[in-house]
Amino acid sequence: MNNEVDTAKEFGTLYHPKSALVFYESKALSKEVYVEHFDMDRNGMPINAHPLTVREAQALAKALTTEKQKQTAFLNSNGILPAAVLHINRQSDKGAVIWHTKSQKRPLHFIEGLGIPSGQAFVPAMLWQADKNSLRVFALAGDRRPTEKTPLYFAPFFNIYEDGRVCMGSVNIDIKNSACVEEFTKSWEDYFFNSYFSHLMGGNNPVKGSCVSLWMDLVSSGRTFPKEILKKTAETLKNLLP
Repeated sequence: MNNEVDTAKEFGTLYHPKSALVFYESKALSKEVYVEHFDMDRNGMPINAHPLTVREAQALAKALTTEKQKQTAFLNSNGILPAAVLHINRQSDKGAVIWHTKSQKRPLHFIEGLGIPSGQAFVPAMLWQADKNSLRVFALAGDRRPTEKTPLYFAPFFNIYEDGRVCMGSVNIDIKNSACVEEFTKSWEDYFFNSYFSHLMGGNNPVKGSCVSLWMDLVSSGRTFPKEILKKTAETLKNLLP
């Protein structure tokens, strides 16, 4: 019986040693410092010892600066903060954004079992709340910028729990620590609308009437989203703020 187990898939990105620095300090009162640079051979052994050159020092400084920028770039803006963004928490471990989008046509994908053809259809104005790993969505009654008192409606889609949490199924979520706010919000919208809608969660029907009939009609007709079928939640935007 072959008991060998391939553990390669358990590892993340592999890094290989390329160079090493050794800092020497004199015992004199002036504490002079000398830096020696080593290359690494294919076995990870230091070779070719030589004084650190100006070019090598500049490359090291650039690498350290780039890494520091990545660590502080999360959820910053590329320019003026987008008007759609309502709230940002930039903490790297708890970073989150709340934003809204207007009613517009979006690509929608449905599993074959629903009997709804995939295609473009108008969706309502939406409120989004996301961190690196999870997403909540709600519908809005209009395109105006929400306020704390703006009531929230159930998002009229499949795969969404009653509290707005989205079941992303097998979608591979990969939000980078260096993602700016524009990249962050676009990525989540793409993840949501490029996934396949499959079923109602927990028997919760988010609309007045049939959710299946609603999307069959909207995909085939191209008409604007009928706001009157939305069902109001007990939440307002203020309830989502930390």
